[in-house]
Amino acid sequence: MDRKRAVRRVGVVVLAANLLLVAAKGVAWWLTGSLAVGSEAVNSIADVAYSLVVLGGLYLTTQPPDFEHPHGHERIEPFVSLVVAVGVLAAGAGVLWTATNAVLDGSYGRSTSLVAVVVLVGTAIGKYVLYRYCLGVAEDHRSPATRATALDNRNDILTASAALVGVLGSAIGYPVLDPLAAFVVAAGILYTGYEIIQDNVNYLVGAAPDEDLREEILSRALDHPEVNGAHDVVAHYVGPEVDVSLHIEVEGDMTLHDAHDIETAVVENLRSIPEIDDVFVHIDPRELGEWETRAGDGDRWTAEDGDSGVESEDNDSGVESGDDAGNESATRK
Repeated sequence: MDRKRAVRRVGVVVLAANLLLVAAKGVAWWLTGSLAVGSEAVNSIADVAYSLVVLGGLYLTTQPPDFEHPHGHERIEPFVSLVVAVGVLAAGAGVLWTATNAVLDGSYGRSTSLVAVVVLVGTAIGKYVLYRYCLGVAEDHRSPATRATALDNRNDILTASAALVGVLGSAIGYPVLDPLAAFVVAAGILYTGYEIIQDNVNYLVGAAPDEDLREEILSRALDHPEVNGAHDVVAHYVGPEVDVSLHIEVEGDMTLHDAHDIETAVVENLRSIPEIDDVFVHIDPRELGEWETRAGDGDRWTAEDGDSGVESEDNDSGVESGDDAGNESATRK
């Protein structure tokens, strides 16, 4: 299934599942009066709200490229994820407020309804299925909004389990477990909001990807037998995808046609990395030693022919290997 259909289907499936859960939890809440079940119902109402946002957002992100958005619309996804996070945090704050007031007022009672137990167990099972489904789509299609949805569903497994503890504890004579379980539910909801924000901020501020990807970029640039070195390698997020620019060093006496073929091969090799979108390659004659003036005051990275990794050589500047800007240099020994 292509990305467009797979991502849009996630939005429809999650919305339908959350609507069903709101109805089931609402009935259980009405029958039991349990704060833990009530907090779960509030959580599901918030899930429905963000599901509508996700559904609309995923529709926009899967629109084809146009004149104003030549790279497509995937960069909208981190904003969709942050909307999800805001809704999740608001729901967590609401549940925390209700549970706190209940403990202070002593306004909690005993609940023994089997309906609540069935609903909460069913919720945990259903949310696990949704979590695995959403996570699979997110990993296959690199969708941060779908990943945010998966994390929320994973967290709902914990919150439903905590609510179940509250209901069962209340039923066996420990009614205070009901609001205490609501506290756990609230903490889980708030943590999910934090986790979603943390995952998506880097996409929005153009942060560098992790070191493994940066090393793979260097290694692949040196895979071409005519590339003698690489420097000024800059990789950064543009939305959920990575843009790369780098300089490669080749023999200065080759023809322009040969240099163009090398540049094309390097670009295609780097673009085959799933996380990477655009690649910009500048070709330098090896004899100029341009890396010495541009990267020589920082790190010099070297890679053995045929070695997939990179290793740093000592330099006089005292700078440790790997900088925060994602700027690296490499040359063949």
